[in-house]
Amino acid sequence: MAYDDELADRIRHILGPRASEEKNMFGGLAFLFDGNMAVGVLGEDLVARVGPDAEEESLALPGARPMDFTGRPMKGWIFVESGAVSEDDALGSWIDRSLDFVGTLEPK
Repeated sequence: MAYDDELADRIRHILGPRASEEKNMFGGLAFLFDGNMAVGVLGEDLVARVGPDAEEESLALPGARPMDFTGRPMKGWIFVESGAVSEDDALGSWIDRSLDFVGTLEPK
């Protein structure tokens, strides 16, 4: 599955000096920090790793749905439709939410 290059570029721009590593994963593009995936792009959707404790709150936000890539929802991972992150402020908010969670994880 291809990924939205424009969304990936917008993520790169918002991350700026915080950027760590990019990796092709899940047929899309992932942005990793200390070896842990934080956000990514799969098709036209943003993938946001928010953690299990923030999942319910995150799912209540516009355009969010469970990440069910394998047919079974992945705890703490969210798909966000492209329309819900069309503005940089909204995309930046999801990126910050993901970085906050990933910052609590041990480096790999």
